[in-house]
Order: sequence, then structure tokens, then C-alpha cells
Amino acid sequence: MSPAQWLRHRTEILVRDPGAIAWMFFVATIYATATFVRSQQIGSFGPDHMMILANDMLSHGRSDLTTLTTINDIVTIGGRNYQAMSLLPTVPYFVLVPFEALWPLSRWIVSATLGILAGWVALPLARRYGPGGSADYWLAALGAFGTLLFTLAFEGNFYYLAHLESVLLISLALIEWQGARRPFVLGLLIGLSGLARPTLWIVAVPFGLALMAERSDRRGAWPAWSVALGLPIVAFGLPILASVAVTGWFDWVRFGSPLETGYDISWITPPLERLRQQGLFSIVHLPDNLRLFLTGGIDHVRDSFPWIVPSNQGHSIFLTTPAVLIALNAGFRDRTNLVLWSSVVLAAIPVFLYYGGGGASTYGFRYEMDFMPFLVALVAIACRRHFGWIEKALIALSVVFVCYGFVWEAFK
Repeated sequence: MSPAQWLRHRTEILVRDPGAIAWMFFVATIYATATFVRSQQIGSFGPDHMMILANDMLSHGRSDLTTLTTINDIVTIGGRNYQAMSLLPTVPYFVLVPFEALWPLSRWIVSATLGILAGWVALPLARRYGPGGSADYWLAALGAFGTLLFTLAFEGNFYYLAHLESVLLISLALIEWQGARRPFVLGLLIGLSGLARPTLWIVAVPFGLALMAERSDRRGAWPAWSVALGLPIVAFGLPILASVAVTGWFDWVRFGSPLETGYDISWITPPLERLRQQGLFSIVHLPDNLRLFLTGGIDHVRDSFPWIVPSNQGHSIFLTTPAVLIALNAGFRDRTNLVLWSSVVLAAIPVFLYYGGGGASTYGFRYEMDFMPFLVALVAIACRRHFGWIEKALIALSVVFVCYGFVWEAFK
């Protein structure tokens, strides 16, 4: 099937699905409106580092920044300044390079677009894993408005792009897993997510092991002889290895070594520097990170609207997305459940060992987004067993908590 035929086929399916069309319109309207309000509240426009870097790469063939807008996470080598960040967050800006008039708006355009796409995907993800009917729209609302995806999308902050991209790509991988389960497509999506958030390459382990154990006769499964030869795992692994190689090459070009990401040698604020001296990833960071993730609270309550002042260092997942508690009812026996739980645990390990806490100057514990798509899928599976007023209340509470993040940022 050619790309044109595939697009025509998908369009025909969408036309016959008014619920999906309404969902897409709703998500786009809310995300775009929130982004517009936030952009007006900030009031400063101009190309950010990703827009500058995209232009430098395409127009001048260089991987350093010709102009600096901030010095945080900047590596200076030989008089050149490099942004310590993975490759994929820059890529969406390539489309805007020929349109210089849009550069001042690029941060908002890219963030909102990625957020909208990820929000759209929340519905097919819910439909693949949820119980069906109206419950799927509740679950879609959780994915789009009850996680930090929403608060990250309307900020127009290039630091958040990797999270937006990884949520979109991992959600697509989860949809593929519950669909045709094509090894190459799964490997490609996980590999691309690693180009955004390199720590996510680790989730290839449970998915790869499950593919090796696959013996079903479902549509898209490989013939027995090809499984015996290991062809599915080869098809799965090649795009992941390619993404690792691309990242290594990009780091070598910038920092002189494929093993140097730049985060260990970049300039950061003194408080973060003191933490980094204890190790970029270290067990010493685990207690504080877990405390913040599980029990972190608000700073204080003030007299003026919007009254509740959240800590800008982040706070507990139970004050942003308490609906993750529903996932505990998903169980552990099914192979897919084991893959999802394993992915949650593996993706969480580097998050809680990282020196950066919850992602300084943020709402909530933003690094939790590395494993949030897996938790959302588990919540949907749990709702197959039971979907009643408790589940609805937890989802509604999650949406309220996350949307408060918008209220705080827009009207503080």
C-alpha cells in the first residue's frame, strides 16, 4: 500500500467515526486555546535554541548555536556553544526554517502541535486497551488532560519537547503492540522515542523478549520458520540500533565522543551543579526523588487567586494524576501486562537515579512522562475489569489537578 493509499484508507475510516472527529476537534481547540493564553501571559516572543539550532543545521551545516538565549545546559568547546540535548527535539523545527516570519512563534507552534498529536492518539490508545463505549472517552481524557502532557504542551518550552515526542511515539508503539504487532514498526517507534529520551531505549528489552516468545496466529504474526531464524527480533532491533548509532554520531560531532551526551559537562546553576557532582545518575539521588514523586506537596496557600501555590520543583504524582492507582487492578499474569509493568519499572530506574529531581521549575514531576504511557495503558486494562464511580472520580480528579496547572501558570 502506497502512502497515498494508506492516507486515503485512514481518511475513509475517520469519516465513518464521528466520535474520533469530535475528539480531535475538542483536543485541538483546548490545546490551542491554552497555548494562546499562555503565550500572551508570558508576552515574550523570539526564536528559542531549537529554532536557532534548526536554522544553523539546515542553512549553515553546523551543530553549534550561533546565538544564545540562555546559558543553561550549554557546553562550550573551542569557542563554540552546543546545547546538551538529544537530536529529535530539533527536528520539528526544520519545517519552519524556510518561514522566517514564523520563527518568533516557533516555540508555541511546535509544542502545541506535538501536544495535539499526542492528545489525539490518546483515544485510539484507550480503544485498544480499554473496555469500550463511553469508558474509552474517559480514558482518552485521562491521557490528554489528566497527565502532564497538557501542562508541557502549552508552555512553549523546548526543554519539554522530548517528553511530548516520547509520549506520542510510545503511545503509537503501544497501539501497534495491541494491533498488527509488526516488529520493525515497534522497533522504529521505540528507536525514535530514544532519539527524544535516550533512557527509553531500555523498554526495548521487555518488548523484544515478548516478541521472541510470540507464538500466536494473530494477523501480522510471523511464520514459524522466520521466528525460528530470529527474523522478528532482527527486524525489531535494527531500527533501535540505528537510532543509537545516530545519537552516538550526533554526540561525536558535537562533543568528540559518541559516549558524551553533554549533560555531564554543561553549565548548570550552582544548586544543580552540587547535585551533579554526586553523579549524573546515582543511588544517592533516589531517596529525594522518590520522596518528591510520592509525597511532594504544595508550597503554601495564599490570599489571592488562584490561591494554591504548587512547588516549582515538582510534586507528587498523586497531586497530578492519581488515576494511576487504577493500574494496580490490571494484574500481572497476562503477557501484555507484564511487558507494560516491566516497561514502567525499567523506564523509572534512570528517572529516579537522575540528579535533576522532578525537572526543576516545572509543574508536577515531569520526568514521570517517560513511563506514563505504559501506566495509562495499564489503567485502561484495569478498567476492563471494573469501571465505576471510583475510576471516574480518580480520572476526573486527575483532569482537575492537571488543569489547575494551567490555571496557575496562566493567572499566577
